Amino acid sequence: MATYLPTLKQLQYLVALKDHGHFGRAAEVCFVTQSTMSAGIRELETLIGVTLVERTRRVVRFTPLGDRIVDKARRVLREADELGDLARAAGRPLSGEMRMSVIPTIAPFMLPRILPRLRRDYPDLKLFLREEPSAAACEGLNHGRTDCVLLALPYACGEVSSRILFEDRLFVAGPESEIGAGPLPMRSDEIDESRLLLLEDGHCLKDHVLAACNRPEMRAEATMLGTSLHTMVQMVDNGLGVTMLPEMAIAAGILEHTGLIARALDADNPSRRIALAWRRASPRERDFELLADVLAAAQHP
Repeated sequence: MATYLPTLKQLQYLVALKDHGHFGRAAEVCFVTQSTMSAGIRELETLIGVTLVERTRRVVRFTPLGDRIVDKARRVLREADELGDLARAAGRPLSGEMRMSVIPTIAPFMLPRILPRLRRDYPDLKLFLREEPSAAACEGLNHGRTDCVLLALPYACGEVSSRILFEDRLFVAGPESEIGAGPLPMRSDEIDESRLLLLEDGHCLKDHVLAACNRPEMRAEATMLGTSLHTMVQMVDNGLGVTMLPEMAIAAGILEHTGLIARALDADNPSRRIALAWRRASPRERDFELLADVLAAAQHP
């Protein structure tokens, strides 16, 4: 008796539709027409004899079984991707395509240093970068959308392997009139929590700052509204308060052309740990370890 199995293309269509919730957007991501995608998913439903997606004019809703099959499809697609990874891992190191997510509080400060070195030393590496918050980056890693993530720890990223690259110390930034100009680090109890501006929810740096200061009242009193560190610096420079910045941002010149100064934070855990993470047992683990070496070395040229 003939056995009919779903194709990888059909599974890709199904996962894309789940991720985007819209046939048009999912089709764009898969570089096909909307009719092609719709037909592919209908063929899949006919093949397995069940309805996976309920279609209305405005809503695309997955059935409970459809959600379960999407989860299985993600694993199948990830395993298929790793077949190619096995071949690449057997060839030259750091070659071929690699998809890396980088969180927004690292990307603009670290990438300009590391990308020229990677292009020079590993010209056969095609590195596709995606800037996104830690939650989305780790979800993409575990679902196979990306191969590795450059992020700050501590952060619960799931069942991954990781390599600590370096410590990134936290600094208090503001006008001298608010934070003083002493050479000594600034104690967390010297910070006026009612004047503290932090990144909005979704940025792990906010949680790292609050954990480092170890002052529960800060979570209630601090104003959490910044969408990026550059925006935060501009608000502080306009007299709206003080903020916390990682050392890599200060070293990259984020305070240039402002009237602000920075003082190191004096706390029990005054830094975050920058790390590279990848899926456990990945066939490209050797590549990720080598990439981690390059990233760590770029921090101290």
